[in-house]
Amino acid sequence: MLLYKLWRSFIKEILLLKRDIGGIVIIFVMPLLLIITVTLIQDSTFKNLEGSKIPIIFIDNDKSEVSKSIKQELENSKTFQLLTNYDEKSAQEAVFGGDYQMAIVIPQNLTKDLNSNIESKVQTIVSSFGLESDSVAIQKPAAIKAKEIHLYFDPATNAGFKNSVMNSVNKMVFEIENKKIYKAFQDQLGTTENLEENKNLISFKEITPKKGEMEVMPNSVQHNVPAWALFAIFFIVVPLSINLVKEKSQGTSVRIRTSPTPYFIHILGKTFTYLIICIIQFLLMVAVGVYLFPYMDLPQFDVTGKMFQLLAVTLFSGLAAIGFGILLGTIANTQEQSAPFGATSVVVLAAIGGIWVPVFLMPEFMQTVAKFSPMNWGLNAYYDIILRNSGIGGITKELTFLFLFYLAMVTISLIYERKLHSI
Repeated sequence: MLLYKLWRSFIKEILLLKRDIGGIVIIFVMPLLLIITVTLIQDSTFKNLEGSKIPIIFIDNDKSEVSKSIKQELENSKTFQLLTNYDEKSAQEAVFGGDYQMAIVIPQNLTKDLNSNIESKVQTIVSSFGLESDSVAIQKPAAIKAKEIHLYFDPATNAGFKNSVMNSVNKMVFEIENKKIYKAFQDQLGTTENLEENKNLISFKEITPKKGEMEVMPNSVQHNVPAWALFAIFFIVVPLSINLVKEKSQGTSVRIRTSPTPYFIHILGKTFTYLIICIIQFLLMVAVGVYLFPYMDLPQFDVTGKMFQLLAVTLFSGLAAIGFGILLGTIANTQEQSAPFGATSVVVLAAIGGIWVPVFLMPEFMQTVAKFSPMNWGLNAYYDIILRNSGIGGITKELTFLFLFYLAMVTISLIYERKLHSI
């Protein structure tokens, strides 16, 4: 009997939605337009985060061994693309004007002066141990002016980027100088051992999770498909709350309450109806990511072996959105209250939850605030599945939070409804 009543409640919700064609178009078409537009806009930004090369100006006034070694190291890196058709003055104007993030200027005679300085110092050290030959006169080190590698940075450049570049250049010069010192000692001592081949005692090795070809940081598609699917799911708050307000204003809720059908059946009917809508929304988003984006020169959204976990997150995210919509529709007395507040609250939850701007790009304070948004719970669960190949066990915490949020919203709604009609 309860199943029949639940079925009739489900049919009632479908009939209500059929009367609101405009609302149906909004909750299905608007998110599709948003995901396409935002993904196209953000794709270049995500490519920069993934490590596409940054164009910088490189001016070589030395044109010798040291400058060529520095240039080779920069070209071999995965960070920089070198532009060489500049002089120092034009490079300064281009960088300070914001055309490029930085310029590196290698001074004249850098290799020559470095070699002279090292050779004279090595001779002095060797002679102090009485190892010099009689035929070699001890040369007093000539006064050599310290060389400066000029680094020009765009004033708007991040301080962390500046420090990273300066440390990298300093490391390159230090390694080149060390090799030259080894070579100078080798020549002075007449040894045949190649000291340059001695490896460093301490080195660094990056350990990353084993995920095949998958990167930890999402690309534009891996972020925007689940992010805007969540936005679409939570946007059902608006039509759901409006329908609840309509029922109160038209007297439908009174007839439901006086009928022998328990009120929770009415809530379950709405839950099942809007869960189906959430699933359809998510499948449409996935279809765009899998079939449309490759034709727009965007990465394809890979769901191989992950659909079950993704659908599980979608169901629990849908429950959280439905619970919020039920609470809003229960508390609001007019459509003018429910619609604007519902839309605004969803936008705010999306903003702080990492839908528009990924959480890892936010300031530390906002990253903390994001943890309180149910959209962030859903997005983290999607990330775990897409980027870390997590199973259901790996996203249990997020699914639990989403389900508890639904229970809390529905419980508050039922308590409020009961107290309101007991007055």
